[in-house]
Amino acid sequence: MIKLEDYLYGGETIFKILNYYSNDLEESSLLNQNPLDLVHSNLMKQIYELLEHNEFLYSQSQRMREFYRYMVKKFPYLAFTFKGRIKSIIRAEEKFNRYIVDYTYEYFKRTGSFPPVYELKQKLGCFRDLIAYRIVIQLPRCRVEDKQERMKEQMRLLYEIANDLPDFLQEHDFTPVESNSGERRCSDNIADKWREYYRDYVVSPTPTGYQSLHMTLFDNQARCYIEVQLRTKEMDDSAEIGRSNHQGYEKLQSLHANYRDEIPEGKCKYFDEAYERICSLEELDLSKVDVNMFAAVNNSLINDGCGLFRGRQILPMEHLSRFQNEVMD
Repeated sequence: MIKLEDYLYGGETIFKILNYYSNDLEESSLLNQNPLDLVHSNLMKQIYELLEHNEFLYSQSQRMREFYRYMVKKFPYLAFTFKGRIKSIIRAEEKFNRYIVDYTYEYFKRTGSFPPVYELKQKLGCFRDLIAYRIVIQLPRCRVEDKQERMKEQMRLLYEIANDLPDFLQEHDFTPVESNSGERRCSDNIADKWREYYRDYVVSPTPTGYQSLHMTLFDNQARCYIEVQLRTKEMDDSAEIGRSNHQGYEKLQSLHANYRDEIPEGKCKYFDEAYERICSLEELDLSKVDVNMFAAVNNSLINDGCGLFRGRQILPMEHLSRFQNEVMD
């Protein structure tokens, strides 16, 4: 069975790794009559193209920058950052295989059988966050001294920005894509016309406590999907360095172990291969990886210049509040 890990120790560039891996997955799909390997191969090729032919990202980031300028004028007292990234190869690999494992397990628990391949392929066609922009806001304490009131005002501002975003980006050649379909409860603070477009993880956090607002948009100029994430600094801290990050990792490991107990090896080859790939990534020692423009002391101290683990940055911008002595009206 082919795994991404097999390609990470030869000192190759990220482009060669993606090329070898995607080609070998394509060959495997023909030799083993495994259509999911072909879908997998196409995902790796898509990431390759994003990393190699990224001239369109300049136009895209410039149009996103216009919303940054809009926010600077409308919310001068807020501190906020705009970050853009191409999803890292390891995260994309993990997510692809986790979709297979999670969906297969949920289907098995519900029906006592395994999902047909066409359903799995349909599930795997939802990668619309290979390019993502994140907006993180924080209201300085000097603006509202009381913590509870500050958090309340911060939340109000987050939803106000969320309601401004789609209309603004439509004027800059982005089209919002329906992505909720009533599956996730949305806050009443989201305007009615945008309820079916936002995935509101703020009012409906994930089991690990992750909170954020997500919207998918189609870039009509670049002809690709992007995801925009909106969150407060506290939500971002939890996701990146806090409870959501740590507990989420431990929870996934525990869940996957339970899945293996309930679906013994040999019952479903698609589940078996995806499960093995996930385990391989969870056990990966990044300090031993030998990839051009990548180095790690351990799995925390990492210098990633190629997008293997952390993702390639597109748009780092920040606005720091200068209104240190003002009082909120």
